[in-house]
Amino acid sequence: MIRFFSFFLLLIFAGCDTVTEEPFTFSPKRNTEVSYASIGQIPVPTGFTRVTLENGSFAAWLRNIPLRKDKTIRLYNGLPKSNQSGQFAVIDMSIGNKDLLQCADAVMRLRAEYLYSQKKYSAIAFMDYAAVWYRYPGVATRRVFDQYLENVFGKCGSASLEKQLKPVSNFFNIEPGYVFVQGGFPGHAMLVADMAVNEKGNKVFMLAQGYMPAQDIHIVNNPINTILTPWYEVNDGDTIITPGWKFTKGHLKKW
Repeated sequence: MIRFFSFFLLLIFAGCDTVTEEPFTFSPKRNTEVSYASIGQIPVPTGFTRVTLENGSFAAWLRNIPLRKDKTIRLYNGLPKSNQSGQFAVIDMSIGNKDLLQCADAVMRLRAEYLYSQKKYSAIAFMDYAAVWYRYPGVATRRVFDQYLENVFGKCGSASLEKQLKPVSNFFNIEPGYVFVQGGFPGHAMLVADMAVNEKGNKVFMLAQGYMPAQDIHIVNNPINTILTPWYEVNDGDTIITPGWKFTKGHLKKW
């Protein structure tokens, strides 16, 4: 998924942290703890307000995801990740003790958790690269659900998720819950966790990801605009540079 390329990309992007022109002003806390209880409590840039969301929607559910006070990313084996510079906050969700929940798996996990919480069991379905579907059997028990997810994580990945999701024709129509996914071996996937807009119609969005090896799902920093972080601009540029991967607008997909 993301192996030796991640280190190479981090070296490339490290020199982009100093940007002379900052369109918005924002100064997040920079320490090992966060004081925000959920994604929806992370402050928006000056002049922005969060977009209105439909009650019960995936986007609204994402906004209420709890965050850990300690923003240290830990691997599936309990050890801290060696590079702790890429995250703004860590989602308070167990990832188990197996090396399964990586990048695309984190996206599928969040989507599945939302549908499970809404009892929309028949909608929980993911496709592998050979177009074989893995559908949740509809049993309302956590044990069965966790076993189902483990099977999905072992059979599906970024390449299959890219095939399953639908393209977004206009990048400016980006919404919370959409996914940046570049299928491949390696490939990567990140979820649009929240969005905000100002009076001029300018939009910003926030990204969540898992990574390899399996580790805590986290909200990423913006390495290009360290004042705007963790928000990213919706602009005319074609690339979205994150702490460990570079996407183009064409990589944006929806469910």
